[in-house]
Amino acid sequence: MRLFLVFVITSLLLACSNSVGPETPDEMRVELRQDSLPGMLRVKPTNASVTLGTNAPLSLDREHPSMKVQIDYSFSIGRHEVTCGDFNAKMVPETGLKLECENDSLPATNLTYYDAVLYANEMSKAIGLDTVYTYTDVSFDDAHHCTGIEGLVFHPEVDAYRLPTEAEWMLVANKNWNPKKGWVAENSDYKLHKVCSLEKNANVPCDMVGNAMEWSNDWLGKFLDTTVVNYVGAPDGGSLGERVIKGGSYQTTEKNLFIFSRGEVYAVTSTTRAVYVGFRLGFGRIPEAMWIDYKGSTIVSRALPLLNTASIRKFTKTYKMRLAFRNNISGNLSLLDYSSGVLYVKEIADTMPVYHPEISPDGRFVAFCTGLEGVSGKSEIYVRSLDLEDGSVVKLDVENAAIPRWRILENGDTVIVYVTDAGNNKENSTFAKMETWQVPFRKGSFRKPKKLFDGAYHGGISTDRRLAVTGARLLRARIAESGATVTGNARDTVWYGGEQACNVSLSQDFAKKTLFLDFGGKVGQEFVGESYRTHERILVADSTGKLIQSVAAPDGYTFDHAEWVRGRSDLAVATLSNSNGSHEKIVLVQMDGGKVVDLVEGDDLWHPNFWAYTPMNFSKFKVEPDSAGVYMKADDDVGAVLMRFNMELIWRYRDSANVVVVGSSRPLNSVSPWSFNKDFFVVNLAQTPNSIYTSRDILDLYVYKHFKKLKYIIISLDIDFWYKIDGPGGDNFFATRYADYPGYVYDMNHGYWESGYPEGLLEYTENYLTVSDEPNFVRDRGRLLGINCRSWGEDVDAEMDSTLYDNQQHLLDDNMAALEGIIKKAQAHDVNVVGVIFPQSPAFKKTGAFGRYGLRRSTAKKLIEKIKKLDESYPNFKLMDENKMGDHDYPDAFAADTDHLCIIGAPTMTRRINAVLRTFE
Repeated sequence: MRLFLVFVITSLLLACSNSVGPETPDEMRVELRQDSLPGMLRVKPTNASVTLGTNAPLSLDREHPSMKVQIDYSFSIGRHEVTCGDFNAKMVPETGLKLECENDSLPATNLTYYDAVLYANEMSKAIGLDTVYTYTDVSFDDAHHCTGIEGLVFHPEVDAYRLPTEAEWMLVANKNWNPKKGWVAENSDYKLHKVCSLEKNANVPCDMVGNAMEWSNDWLGKFLDTTVVNYVGAPDGGSLGERVIKGGSYQTTEKNLFIFSRGEVYAVTSTTRAVYVGFRLGFGRIPEAMWIDYKGSTIVSRALPLLNTASIRKFTKTYKMRLAFRNNISGNLSLLDYSSGVLYVKEIADTMPVYHPEISPDGRFVAFCTGLEGVSGKSEIYVRSLDLEDGSVVKLDVENAAIPRWRILENGDTVIVYVTDAGNNKENSTFAKMETWQVPFRKGSFRKPKKLFDGAYHGGISTDRRLAVTGARLLRARIAESGATVTGNARDTVWYGGEQACNVSLSQDFAKKTLFLDFGGKVGQEFVGESYRTHERILVADSTGKLIQSVAAPDGYTFDHAEWVRGRSDLAVATLSNSNGSHEKIVLVQMDGGKVVDLVEGDDLWHPNFWAYTPMNFSKFKVEPDSAGVYMKADDDVGAVLMRFNMELIWRYRDSANVVVVGSSRPLNSVSPWSFNKDFFVVNLAQTPNSIYTSRDILDLYVYKHFKKLKYIIISLDIDFWYKIDGPGGDNFFATRYADYPGYVYDMNHGYWESGYPEGLLEYTENYLTVSDEPNFVRDRGRLLGINCRSWGEDVDAEMDSTLYDNQQHLLDDNMAALEGIIKKAQAHDVNVVGVIFPQSPAFKKTGAFGRYGLRRSTAKKLIEKIKKLDESYPNFKLMDENKMGDHDYPDAFAADTDHLCIIGAPTMTRRINAVLRTFE
């Protein structure tokens, strides 16, 4: 599923009524009774299973297909949602976070997932238990909300407080699900209710249908059309770090209450906060927990990042970093991209085994082999593209090839050095029969291989081609004679006194340092000055073979498969093996000082390779490196992520674009920059959440100042959410959140660079955090592609009360004034404006609402008439009413949901806008 798909598709799609509810599971025998833990119910399943998701024909991707989950353990769950009073009593002393609420008996809401898990941890510590959630560091905003937890690990084996899993929540909710009791409106004023009393119906959980939606413990993942035992979600949240929230809230209408729902309109991440989202507690260990990854594969072994990008940057001085390694349980290649704002390990299932992965110098490919160092026999080499849009893999067509090493030649060509056999090199006669080769790799394919010399030197060749090393029992070196290279006049020798050595790696810099592991030999012990076990130390030799460095493994561990970080001779990556021989962690080793830093934790992680981008020379730029281009944070939400992409688009195309699109997710998904006539160079800066005030400020602060060729603006007129306000309390990014990001503050302090673009701002922006597996967003100049086509939906209902404006006419007046201000400002800049009312479901004609977010139809007609008058008054403005009060000609096949066009409908919309642009003189 492509990034951001979820926030433009909603539960209004379902071609069914509110009769759609729990799918009765087989053998559903669940006993609920009072627990010894205060406020908790004990849940005792007997041969119980529950169905997650649905097979309803128009269900969302994240809810499809239905999946049966068996739960064979007992657990506890909160009788009701955690109250504001209980939360504050526990957290004010610990973190300083105090939730504002009308009274203490209301549910605790408007908090992050991280706030909830910290509360669970405090509850565990209060009764002397270990915590379910461990971490290395936390970060808080000015209001003391937790906005980041570094190295967060969920331990299902720990018997303590936690959040309930989605399956647990569903198992309990099935006992008392009634949508008619979930939606309450009092005089059109939606309110949270006090949580239910413990004295009544003590064995029935409450508030699961309505009141507040609830955080579950799970990362959002795929469902399988099968049965899973003890399901605990996905191992991570994918590129956006999405979480699961369950139930309805006080603002969810009865028609939109479905027990299988897993989220909200927008993508829900760990830092999301909403006044209608709270949580209840769970308790108890989960035996043999089962995860399902992003490809739908069940796993019991996770690889968990322990250190975030900002922390690792202290060592590498760059945000552009990637880690490749072998999951020794599955045998698959695993990848971790530190340039992504959300860290997650992506495991790529292949039919071939993966050993010794190495990332290419440009970070775009990874080479690996199917054979193992120290073992003779058949081995093949493959190269896989790390571009997720491509993902291609190619095989080197030779008889035998092992241990790939990337090199860049003097002429700039990229090659892979490999050996014909990576077996034991102890015997001279055997070693002499092995060979070292290299093969060019260009444009995603191999070229003609070339033999370099005899002997299997798979530890690397130096950049000056005067040294090659290897190790698979003996540390061997090939040293060029005076004026020659290792491919010509050279001698072969043995270093380290002929003692055993392995995992040899030659630094790819001028230092030519050789890193290796030994077996606690005499030479190493004499150098270190004490005895040590096999692989207990990383040793380093200089270009002559003389030992110059040693780093000890942390207590209780030994190193395995240590490698230099590419282009560095001060940083290495390695695995740590525990006393059982399992490769438990991947670590970064700072050779000067011997600091060992945990990167990833798992059951058995092997053969790590760490790539760090060699930073360009930023010294020529005069912008501030700690502020320039810093437009997002780790674990950020979708709104900030889209704005970060937009800023890169602004700086990249400021001198090229003559058309700019602004607005909501409606144009974001249905206006394709590449589909316009060649006269129009279009950049799509639409984003979500959006208001007309956000669009105004993007234009005023950045577009007019920097798009020198600007002639046209396309803006979405989303009149059904003209209830939005400017300033605090609204969702105008530039009035509420910009101060959280150094990049926007830096721009503001320099007048948004009105006096001239500062060189380097684009480079800093693109080299900062991003969402790594959405390269097409920038490549396609802002449009999100691939939105699935479904239907407009027949049984629709507005998500907001259509009478909202009856006594608040000023809201519509303010939005209308903002639109007119945009048109006037554009006129002053000799820019034309096309205002588009995007199509919505024709089924809204059967309701009293104009569209998805309400607005009386009679009010909408009057509002559109006022906009038409602007069309008549301003020659630079044209209205495109593509909705026509529901009487539009966009068929069901063009729709993604009730208010978005899909990939098939987008070309029609784009073509029509193109035609309107051509009508301007």
